[in-house]
Parts: sequence; C-alpha cells; structure tokens
Amino acid sequence: MTKGWSKADWRAKPRVQMPDYPDQAALHAVEAQLAKYPPLVFAGEARKLRTQLAEVAAGRAFLLQGGDCAESFAEFSADNIRDTFKVMLQMAVVLTWGAKLPVIKVGRVAGQFAKPRSAPTEVMDGVELPSYRGDIINGFDFTEAARVPDPARMLQAYTQAAASLNLLRAFSTGGYADIHRVQSWIAGFTEEPASARYKDVATRIQDAMDFMTAAGVTSETAHELGAVDFYTSHEALLLEYEEALARIDSTTGLPVAGSGHMIWIGDRTRQPDGAHVEFCRGVQNPIGLKCGPSTTAEDLKVLMARLNPGNEPGRLTLIARFGAGKVGDHLPRLIRAVQEEGAQVVWSCDPMHGNTIKSASGYKTRPFESVLREVREFFAIHKAEGTIPGGVHFEMTGRDVTECTGGVRAVTDEDLSDRYHTACDPRLNASQSLELAFLVAEELNARRSANRRAAGF
Repeated sequence: MTKGWSKADWRAKPRVQMPDYPDQAALHAVEAQLAKYPPLVFAGEARKLRTQLAEVAAGRAFLLQGGDCAESFAEFSADNIRDTFKVMLQMAVVLTWGAKLPVIKVGRVAGQFAKPRSAPTEVMDGVELPSYRGDIINGFDFTEAARVPDPARMLQAYTQAAASLNLLRAFSTGGYADIHRVQSWIAGFTEEPASARYKDVATRIQDAMDFMTAAGVTSETAHELGAVDFYTSHEALLLEYEEALARIDSTTGLPVAGSGHMIWIGDRTRQPDGAHVEFCRGVQNPIGLKCGPSTTAEDLKVLMARLNPGNEPGRLTLIARFGAGKVGDHLPRLIRAVQEEGAQVVWSCDPMHGNTIKSASGYKTRPFESVLREVREFFAIHKAEGTIPGGVHFEMTGRDVTECTGGVRAVTDEDLSDRYHTACDPRLNASQSLELAFLVAEELNARRSANRRAAGF
C-alpha cells in the first residue's frame, strides 16, 4: 500500500476544496511547528479500531459515528464535549441492548474543523466574500479580514483537539462511562416518549448489573464494564495539517495519520487521482469514503482498489449519503459493485447530508422524518441485497439545539431561531439522536431475528 509513497506526494496532485494561503512563509512556519508536536492519536489505537471495524464488516459489531458538523473555537467547552459524549453513550446503550451487538463508538470530534463548500464565495447584502471553510481555515464573521485563510488557525485547532482528546480519554476510562452509571446518563433528558423508553432500557440494564455484582462480576473484576473505547474521526480536508501530523509507526514502520483514529474522504474530494485520495491511500488508519448520488460503480471499484488494494477488512468504510427517497436509486448498484470485486467493506448510512433544505423561515435545516426515512431505506436495501448494514453516521450534539425540524419535541420552522447555534450544517439534538437510536435498534433487532429464523433457531 505504501511502497513508493510519501506523505507529501499529494502536493503533486490536483487539489480541490482547499484554501490558497496568501502568506506562504507563515504557512511553512506553521507546518514546521506542527511537525514537531506529538501526534494526537497513536498507531496502536488506529490498529485496534481497524480490528474492531473488521468485526463490523462481518456483522459481529455495529458502528456508531456522530458529532459536530464542524467544531468551533467559540463553542469549545468541557460541558459541550461531555454532553455529546453522554448522548453517544446513551445511543450506544440503546443499540447494544436492542441489537445484542457490540457498538464501536467513533466521534466526529478533535479534528472536524474544516468543511467543504458548494461555492468558493458567498454574497450578503450585495457584498461577495470567500466562503467560510471552518475555523481551522478562516473566520465565520462576514468580513474581509475574517475570511482570509490564516495558517495560525491550525495551531489553535491542534490545541483544541488535544484538550478534547484528553477529556474524552478521561471520560472513557475514568469511571464516567461505567455501565453501572447507565441511569445517571439520562440526567437533563426528560422529553417523552424517548426518555421513557430509555429509562426502561436503563432499568433493565441496572437489574442485570445488580445480578452480575451479586455474582461477583464488577467494574473492578471486568474492565469492560467500567470503561469504553472511544475513537475520533474527521474529514481529512486540510492536507497541510494532515501531512504535518502524519508519523511513522515505530512498531510496524508504516505511516499513520496522527490527527485522528479514522479519517474520511468527502463526496467532493474523492477524485481517484486527486490529492485527498493520494494522501489517504498511504496511511494505515481506517479510511471512510463518502458515496453520493454521483458515485458510479466504476468510480467505486477504482477507489476501493486505490484505498484498499490488499482488501483488508476494517480498512475501508463506505458512507452512503443519498437523501430520503433516493437510496433505492443508487445503493443497490454500489452494493453490487462491491460484490463483483469481492471487496471487504463496512457499509454505513449518513442520512444527514442528502436531506438538507432551506426552511420557510430562511434557516438551513434537515427534516427529522427525512433522516428517519433514509435510515429505513438503507436497512431495507441491505435486507433485499442480503448484505450487512454496518453503521450510521450522524451530525449531532448533546446540546438542546433547534436546528433539525421534527422529532419528539416537534421542532417547527418557527422554532429554528430559538437555539440555532451551528456554524455550518444543522445537527440533531439530544432527544432526536436518542429517538433515532431506537429506530436503528429496532432495525438491527429485526435483522437479528430474521437471521436466527433462517438458521433454524
């Protein structure tokens, strides 16, 4: 995979969705500084995630990937990290209980600072300025000065990512994620009916924990009960940042992206001979590939060969994003392309990016019913094709935002202005995220029951 490859080779390839920095000397200084910093994640962690994703590909585990559309410098706080982590734990509990499968938890966090944009510029009140591309590149304020790409922002992004990882590791292993605390994770979540359903699941788990404790199985005797594996991921969009943090694994001698455990290639940057595919093909991390309506079967075959020539399970996750009502038009041909190649992949559903609309009130939003519908269609297609629906990929937050309409709270167009905090795309709030987890659990449980019946149980 890495023979003849170096981490700077992407620079000779066509690049898209990346900024042109006006001050090249400042850019080189930042890159040199980042190259001296410790990696944010370590090769052994990335290898462990690949092993767990191989279990997902085989249908023996399930991938839950979620977090911010784009992390913000201004919104960064310990409380926000904790609340999103807590919702991920809640969702994972619901999925594990309903599907009887281990859930691999991967956050869109500690690196999700850059965003591709549909246009290089935007216009407001007759003024045209460069588009906001995420806090790691330029500022959100609609001023000429703020929109100039500033390489120093990479250093701030690194610092925030390191702090986020430090806290997430503490939450994951320091007792907060202990399954015995399952009841406490619901604090602050009171909406019906998802809250009542979660409380019921939590009560059943607590009863099971009490029985195990009486039998001598505790968090001290069984480490898995007191801690969880939690991984980070982001779109590898800003390649200067990615290259600077890439390292050689001292154990294997192979290159690893040190910016996050899993990195993915977006639907706008998946050109087989482009810069982003060139960088990602050489690192050993698990790689995600967004597959949209324009992805052809031949495109996918070429990309699979380029990104996973050894056909290693756990290496490549295909993240389908088509839009409600369109999954049947596109997913079957891509599934068949994978089957024709005998490729080992994880299939994941991103029901967010194909369902973005502009509301009557002027806000960019996502109807919750459309998100639910795309998830259902994803599972239905895999059932029809006899393949494994391996995961889901959401833009969500633990905050009580009003950015996506619908859900148990019945957020309306008129409600969007109440707590619309996103700098880019609308996110599911805590109650919508948990409601979606119950739907996915029901789909997984139905699949499990069907498999048991087919096996004669």
